[in-house]
Amino acid sequence: MKAAVFAAEFRERLLSFEGLFLLILLATIILRFYFLDLKLFHHDEAIHAWFSYKILTEGTYIYDPMYHGPFLYYTTAGIFSLLGDSDLVGRLFPALLGTLLVPLLYPIYKLGYLDRKQTLVAALFLAVSPNMVYFSRFLRNDIFIAFFSMVLLVALLYYFERHQMRYALIAGAAIGLGMSAKENMPIIVLIFGIYLLYVVLTRRVRLPAHWIRDLALGVLVAFGIMAAFYSSFGAHPDLITTWWLQAIEHWTSMHQMQRLGGPPYFYLLLFILYEVPILILAIIGVLQFVDIPRIVARWREKRMGHVESLDAAEGTEETDGESPEVAASPIKQAPGWKDRLREILSGSGEIRHIDRQREFARFAIFWMLLSLGVYAYIGEKVPWLILHQLLPMVFVAVYAMTTRKATIAVVASVFLVAMTLHVAFTPADINEPIVQVQNSEDLREVFAKIDAADKVAVATDTYWPLPWYYRGDRASKLAYYSQKVSEPTIYGGDFDLVITHD
Repeated sequence: MKAAVFAAEFRERLLSFEGLFLLILLATIILRFYFLDLKLFHHDEAIHAWFSYKILTEGTYIYDPMYHGPFLYYTTAGIFSLLGDSDLVGRLFPALLGTLLVPLLYPIYKLGYLDRKQTLVAALFLAVSPNMVYFSRFLRNDIFIAFFSMVLLVALLYYFERHQMRYALIAGAAIGLGMSAKENMPIIVLIFGIYLLYVVLTRRVRLPAHWIRDLALGVLVAFGIMAAFYSSFGAHPDLITTWWLQAIEHWTSMHQMQRLGGPPYFYLLLFILYEVPILILAIIGVLQFVDIPRIVARWREKRMGHVESLDAAEGTEETDGESPEVAASPIKQAPGWKDRLREILSGSGEIRHIDRQREFARFAIFWMLLSLGVYAYIGEKVPWLILHQLLPMVFVAVYAMTTRKATIAVVASVFLVAMTLHVAFTPADINEPIVQVQNSEDLREVFAKIDAADKVAVATDTYWPLPWYYRGDRASKLAYYSQKVSEPTIYGGDFDLVITHD
């Protein structure tokens, strides 16, 4: 009897909202951390790990926009110092931040911007999305930006809910750390800022009386973090004022050059290939939000009302040229725009009642559409930039989550799981658009030849990831040449192995 009661209670708790959320979180952890070093480091991962290793061993670093912001290098160097330098350790921090995207949904739910079904389906999508999983197991900056975007979102929602300074400071820290991670964080800040201005001016939220103080402190925190990281913690103070100019010049030139170019619909193809259930449900979510039948009905009502008013006007009897008398009543003059702006900025006056879930969907649609437009325009087309479009798309996809829609979403997630297992957990090489300059597993055979040799010549410009895998004491056996070299040079070096290109 007791066993039956215990089993019933266990099932009830397991199938509760909290139980299901924890199960999804557990799946998220497994998909991020299981066999994290299954694949060799990608070309960029090897470079990032190598620079982090140099910070750890030589204490040298200076910002170069080609390799993005300093946050990744310092945090990775810190983890290396604690746990040792290896592929697995290098990917731990991205995996952690990719995991934390899921629990960050919970505070949004607690504020009422997502209901239970929306929260669970959004968590499921973030947990098993092929791109979210693949790039959470990847030493690049983009999962950092996705994480800081979520932290910024949660901090802003709580700030306008509770008007507490600490949330402004958290928002400032998220912006500062995001800006120190990668140069596309300003896109997120601009999108959030525009919508924030909209909700304030339309009285959907109220500014607290002390908002200027909180804004100043948040900005101070953000700039303090950026100054510390970009100056290499004081080693290069000149970069405090020049790093952003370097970033603009470099990425403007990359956009014009289209070094890794592609058509405007490049990311749409990736969505269709890997994230099609989320894409379809996001389209449905937009249509649900717009509610075309309701718009048509309202237009018809207004049209009919206009006709009726014209009929009534035609049927009104004329008097001796005088307008009908109306009862005298005091007229309350609407406040001018200056008075209204003063009320908004001072935090006084009434605010509009809003449907939180609908308002959050409006913001998510705005965020998604602007992100899709910006990255369609930017000339540099690389698969990891899909994360910044996928994150808001998940929120749009879960709008108006009925039981039927939730069931469809769960069933469709089987496709996401299958694609995730294929792209992230296939030990052999895969030929997929999600993969860009991923190092071949055939390199392990090359490593065996290098290990068996005493002296190796690397006569090619495309030598990554060799500096990472042969670092420290093992680096002495490799001699690097920028291009193919002549036979006398090779023979004169008495090399056991020569690695060249083509």
